[in-house]
Amino acid sequence: MAKGTYISENLTQKQIDFMLLLDDYELNIFTLETLKQLLGNQVERINELVENLVNKRILSRIERGKYCRYNFRDEKVIGSFLVPDGAIAYWSALHHYGLTEQFPNSVFLQTTRAKQDKNVFGVYYKFIKISESKQAYLVKEGYGNHSYHITSLEKTIADCFDLPQYSGGYAELIRAFDEAVLDSNKLIEACKAIHNIAATKRMGYLAELCKKEELSDFIGFAQDQVNEKYNLFDASGIEEGEFVSKWKLRLNISEEDISGILNKQY
Repeated sequence: MAKGTYISENLTQKQIDFMLLLDDYELNIFTLETLKQLLGNQVERINELVENLVNKRILSRIERGKYCRYNFRDEKVIGSFLVPDGAIAYWSALHHYGLTEQFPNSVFLQTTRAKQDKNVFGVYYKFIKISESKQAYLVKEGYGNHSYHITSLEKTIADCFDLPQYSGGYAELIRAFDEAVLDSNKLIEACKAIHNIAATKRMGYLAELCKKEELSDFIGFAQDQVNEKYNLFDASGIEEGEFVSKWKLRLNISEEDISGILNKQY
């Protein structure tokens, strides 16, 4: 709160008029700068009005300069609002697409900006910084002031293989890949965006193992990416298992165990 801000004891007519203006513009979440640009010639002392309404629990402060109505708690919209270029991603996106039964304990967001993880209204937000070249294939969900960006289905899968530590577990990711109805060309483009040969090889091997005929073009693309270096199928696992020369992968999770994962035995 700015020094010298006057806090009224009761709701004033100016404060009521201000809330009516928010109704007119259908604003449930906003920045002070947005308000000044939108309402600057209609409202005086916007900062003081907002601070009064926060004090009266009509508005809530998300972080400095960012506010929402007191009962607005859409975690995806709030998460995207915390980083202007942010998008719901990884485990949170898998859950959005119905590809995991596990409920994420955080909201995961991709951003090209450094942002410290934080708790807002009891929800923990995890920010994963990526290069601008990896920020691609975003889908806009919601409408108006309630909109947010989320990675496309194919980009979500590719991102999770790129950084599986944010996917909710490798077994869940294997099942998600098997269950997802993926577009071959879109998955190829998503793999080009992440530019991770090892991740592409793992997906190509899985697509072939799972007999995903709709991904035949992707399997061909992935096969073309195979290099001479062997990679572990599970990058976080131990150095053991059968070598698959076609994909230059070492199966530290055996095909038998992968089959068990797909059949939800693990």
